[in-house]
Amino acid sequence: MAIAKKLERYLQATGVDYEVLPHPRSAYSAQTARRSRIPLHCLAKPVLFEDEYGYVMAIVPAARRVDVGRLGAQLHRQLELATEAEIDDLFRDCEAGAVPALASPYRIPTVYDESLVGLSDVYFEAGDHDDVIHVRGEDFLELLSDSLHGRFSQPLRARPEH
Repeated sequence: MAIAKKLERYLQATGVDYEVLPHPRSAYSAQTARRSRIPLHCLAKPVLFEDEYGYVMAIVPAARRVDVGRLGAQLHRQLELATEAEIDDLFRDCEAGAVPALASPYRIPTVYDESLVGLSDVYFEAGDHDDVIHVRGEDFLELLSDSLHGRFSQPLRARPEH
């Protein structure tokens, strides 16, 4: 499938340099990072929430998770995860579970975690499970310049060994 059409048009319109990097098919963020040989903290992961005011996309490094209570308090909203059906409807040009960490092309308000600031390179899903987009960290933040930001993530807990 390659890069989602809305995302591709948006990136081209901004003039930001980016590259599409293929990788072996993956099903979730940590697997994408591993198969792409990308540090987990450099892979931007979107999480879509909703409430009575509409949708909001929160973006965090894949090495972290959204603290929904903290994010809701910062935004003064009662946020819940959007359903898979809603996500599929909003991101029709993307494969299920491969939403890019840029919501502007889809006209969805965005908030990003400050742990993304200062990265030299950022990667994110291209809209399928076979490719990631690579941009310079400062360019990624420029793409998010109209977005809110704050500290609302926590490190992922280590999974127990079996």
